[in-house]
Amino acid sequence: MASNRKNAKFDIFTKIALIFVIAIIILLVLLPLANIFKFAMDPGGRVIFTDLPKSLVDQEIVKNTLKLGLTVGTLGTLLGFFLAYTQTRIEFKGKRILHVINLIPIISPPFALATAVIVLFGRSGLITRDLLGLRPTLYGYPGLVIVLTLSFFPVAYMNLLGMMKSLDPALDEAGSILGANRWKIFKSITVPLLIPGIAGSFLLLFIESIADLANPLIIGGGYTVLASRAYISINGDYNIPGAAGYSLLLLIPALLVFLIQRFWSQRNSVISVTGKPTGRINPIKSGPIKYLLLTVTWFVSILIAIVYLTVIMGSFASIIGVNNALTLEHFRYVLSGFGGDSVKTTVILALIATPIAGMVGMLIAWLVIRRVKRGSQILDFLGMLGIAVPGTVIGIGYAITYNDAVRIGGHTIIPQLSGGGAILGGAIVIVMVYVIRSSPAGQRSGIASLQQIDPSIDEASASLGASGFRTFKLVTLPLIRGAFLTGLMYAFAHAMTTLSPIIFLVTADTPIMTQKILAEADQGRYGNSFAFCVVLIVIVLTVMGLINLAVRGRKTTSYKPLAMVK
Repeated sequence: MASNRKNAKFDIFTKIALIFVIAIIILLVLLPLANIFKFAMDPGGRVIFTDLPKSLVDQEIVKNTLKLGLTVGTLGTLLGFFLAYTQTRIEFKGKRILHVINLIPIISPPFALATAVIVLFGRSGLITRDLLGLRPTLYGYPGLVIVLTLSFFPVAYMNLLGMMKSLDPALDEAGSILGANRWKIFKSITVPLLIPGIAGSFLLLFIESIADLANPLIIGGGYTVLASRAYISINGDYNIPGAAGYSLLLLIPALLVFLIQRFWSQRNSVISVTGKPTGRINPIKSGPIKYLLLTVTWFVSILIAIVYLTVIMGSFASIIGVNNALTLEHFRYVLSGFGGDSVKTTVILALIATPIAGMVGMLIAWLVIRRVKRGSQILDFLGMLGIAVPGTVIGIGYAITYNDAVRIGGHTIIPQLSGGGAILGGAIVIVMVYVIRSSPAGQRSGIASLQQIDPSIDEASASLGASGFRTFKLVTLPLIRGAFLTGLMYAFAHAMTTLSPIIFLVTADTPIMTQKILAEADQGRYGNSFAFCVVLIVIVLTVMGLINLAVRGRKTTSYKPLAMVK
């Protein structure tokens, strides 16, 4: 990586970009984390750590959190593996439709699925009570496992699907020529090559599940985890040091697993081909394995389809399951008055944050790959903290840090950005959260793209006298345009659907859709909650579709000749 930057100029633009990125990381991640540590070390926060060995309640909360993370990580990774293997190794009708259905949880609010599952399978569920005559207890650990697994398995599915498609079919053919049967090939060739992806997927799902706040609040019942306990500490007990203490307890395993995942992915990357894979995969045409995989795939896809059809039906029914008469009343509530304000505010703030997040991600990627010689790995790690740190921890850190003006030496450096009296009603701090939580996706896609581009292109631009800014603007950005637009697409979707950090920062002046969805579901007004979900999903799909059209519109990107870059 250093050789790629050997001849790069550390010019004024590079210096400004580096200072800007470091300032963003300090203000948006490190300062809130520092305040979490500070308050966690206060007597009210420190007692959580000192009393942990003898506090059965807190021990149970920690065990609940780790148990949930391990279970969801395992089940979600297995489910993602089964579905990815089915997509790549079995020919069947409806493959593309099932692929799209399996991705729906990624673009929906984190708790839309939980609310619909309660309506379908709860004690008064449409399927359990009305159809089967059962009254199961869905709240607690079983419900959380089901909902979180269905919510997060698409992460593992997409990760493993990409890896499986990149495997060279010639490896399977070689194993077959040497006399290995399909099971032997699977066990000795396919699985070992996928182990880095399997391990990485498990660790990512572990982090996502222990960091999730929305689903434990809706379907957790008496099953308390660290994220929900931290939320109760600050919103119910008004105990800021206690909330900081629980946040630190949550941060430790999340960061540890994130570090393990990074180390694992860097040390265990496997190169199975030296170019584009050749040949064609020999699909599984018959046998019990084929029908088992198809059964699992269809069952999961149909379940997801039923759940999200329930969301749509519930948004049009007066009271789903009680009075199914069609009505537009829920949409009138969502699109007018306070509901309409939340839609407008969320879209505006997400649209403001999206290009900022995309540009921050691209700048960090460019600095890491092209400009920074020493400390590039540190810069890369710091840039990823926005997604590695649980949203609950980020939200509490922001509430502590920006609920008052930030002062140095008695001088106000940053005015109050959060809480009552915040400038612009707290809108700025919400944009800050959107940016730091979304930019890592653009950073990763930007790094992946830049690693595939010959650095001599940048060097040629510099040798012709182009400044770092003009090289970045007219050479680098056009070449990584696809990665940039992918980052924008993810940033907007993530901003529209995030809740965990935002729930601590919303004010009456900045109503946010996800917070309104949670409030409506918590009050049992599922029709309003479902209508919010439908509107949100439509907005996200519309914007993602427009970005997709932009990408397809210019498959290849031309840029000005270097002679014109002055």
